[in-house]
Amino acid sequence: MNDRVVIITGGSRGIGRATALACARRGFKVVIGYASNAAAASEVVAEIEAVGGKAIAVKCDVGLEAEILAMFAAADAFGPLGALVNNAGIVGPTARVDEMSAERIQRIMAVNVTGSILCAREAVKRMSTRHGGQGGVIVNLSSVAAKLGSPNTYVDYAASKGAVDSFTVGLGHELAGEGIRVAAIRPGLIDTEIHASGGDPERAHRLSVNVPMKRVGRAEEIANAVVWLLSDEASYVTSAILDVSGGR
Repeated sequence: MNDRVVIITGGSRGIGRATALACARRGFKVVIGYASNAAAASEVVAEIEAVGGKAIAVKCDVGLEAEILAMFAAADAFGPLGALVNNAGIVGPTARVDEMSAERIQRIMAVNVTGSILCAREAVKRMSTRHGGQGGVIVNLSSVAAKLGSPNTYVDYAASKGAVDSFTVGLGHELAGEGIRVAAIRPGLIDTEIHASGGDPERAHRLSVNVPMKRVGRAEEIANAVVWLLSDEASYVTSAILDVSGGR
C-alpha cells in the first residue's frame, strides 16, 4: 500500500475507529475525519502512532461541504490519496414516517447520501487517472437496512442506505476505466454506539435472535472486510455490495 493516504470519515469511534486501526496496520497513512468528538479522534491517532503508524485527525461534518473540502486539503498535505472510506453516518430516534420532521430527514440525507457523494467527488479528483491520479479504492458503508427497509424504526435511514447502494454501483461503472474501484459493505447488527444514538442502546443484542449466526457482529469484523476491499486481493471487485451481517 506504499504509504498512501486513506481518508476515513466518522473515524473516531465504532466501525470507523476499527477501520482506521486496521488500515494503519497495513501501512496506510490515516486521515480520521470526525464530526464533533475531538478527544476520541485524538485517541485513535495516539493508538496508531504508538505502534509506529502515521495519522492525523481533521474535524469534518460531512453534511457541510466546506468541512469536506478542508479535510481533503489536509489530506493533500499528508500525502497522495489512495483510498476513501465513506463511513460517517447518522440515524434518528426510532419513529414511524408520520412522526418524522423534514429537518430530521434532510439531515440524515445530507450526511449519509450527499456527504458520501461529495467525499467521493473529491477523491475522484485526486485518484482518477483521468485527472492524473494513480488510481485507488472507494468503500462506502451501507447497511442491511437498505434491503430490510427498517419499518417502524427508521425508514429514512434505510432509504439513505439504499441510495448509497445505488451510488456504489453507478460510480463503480463510471470509474472502472480510470483506475478506481468502488464497493460497499452492508453491516448487519453491529455492537456500536449507533443504536444508542437512535434511542435504543440494547437494540442490536435484542434483535440478535433474528440473525442466523445468533449474535451481533463486532466493529473489527467490518473493518476486516473494508481492508480486504482496499487491498490488491480484491483487484477484480468493483460496483459490488458485500453483506457482512451474519446471514441476516
